[in-house]
Amino acid sequence: MADTARSRLEVIKQHLSPSRFHLKSPENSETAAVGVETDSLVVPNDVLTEEEVDFYNKNGYLVVRNLVPQELLDKYLHRFQQICNGEVRVPSMTVMKDVTFVKSNRLSGEKTINKLQNFEDDEVLFSYCQLPEILKYVACFTGPDIKSMHTMLINKPPDPGTMTSRHPLHQDLHYFPFRPAKRIVCSWTAMERVHRRNGCLIVQPGTQYSPLLQHFYPEWEGGVNVLYHGIKDYDPSIPLVHLEMNAGDTVFFHPLLIHGSGANQTNGFRKAISGHFASSHCYYIDVKGTIQEGIEAESLEIVHKKFGADFDLSFQDIWRLKSRLVQGNEGTL
Repeated sequence: MADTARSRLEVIKQHLSPSRFHLKSPENSETAAVGVETDSLVVPNDVLTEEEVDFYNKNGYLVVRNLVPQELLDKYLHRFQQICNGEVRVPSMTVMKDVTFVKSNRLSGEKTINKLQNFEDDEVLFSYCQLPEILKYVACFTGPDIKSMHTMLINKPPDPGTMTSRHPLHQDLHYFPFRPAKRIVCSWTAMERVHRRNGCLIVQPGTQYSPLLQHFYPEWEGGVNVLYHGIKDYDPSIPLVHLEMNAGDTVFFHPLLIHGSGANQTNGFRKAISGHFASSHCYYIDVKGTIQEGIEAESLEIVHKKFGADFDLSFQDIWRLKSRLVQGNEGTL
């Protein structure tokens, strides 16, 4: 499977013209013009009410109730089960197991999988990122020209007592070598009822105005899942808000918003599907010499482990390869 994925990546790489991409310095990245310009975190639109615009600008997130129909959630669930059972294989997709189950042979199928990442080449799951219901709201934050940048289906397992099902508080921008932050947004849709006991999302409202903070692997006794980085120093005086949601409810949030999720203390799995989107007029930055240098090195190490140490790919190339235009026109991203 790795050979198939590598062959496909080699073909795609040939279409990446180096002359098209110019890396900006992180210091100047937030002041450059991109797409629809406004001081607000929200672009002018006729979708959000004035109260919703004010809420997002103040808090960095917005919950839209009952946005994705149950029949679509059922379709995504069925596809997830097909992938977990080996009925469907997508070479470019990353199937992740919880650190607790990696060395265990007692469980199989979806009970061992805690996340699918990069499902942009699976037409069933990727249809989530093309839903008019989702893009209508995404465009309020990115503008009309939209690229899907990252995709996940999360299957938070019952915690075995190690607390490894937690996701430490973090900022999504930590993982992204593109800017500006205000034209990037995540959509996160509950596939079933999510609440405090099964590990709903936790946010620190207003932290979207924070700078990008240093991230690291928490020193948890039970271990930490791959790439589950957390903020080294955050302000504990800022209240945490638990986002309890029903199936189909969707939260849209800013990439600098500090958020995470608690342990799943139930006997069931907690599923959600999500995508990160950016204006196609965003641009890539050079993260060398910045606090993102570590995530760049770790990301390249993962690619080399999967495809071979001789596979020549930059951190920015990784993101170019998995990005997809989902609405409007191509730009600089």
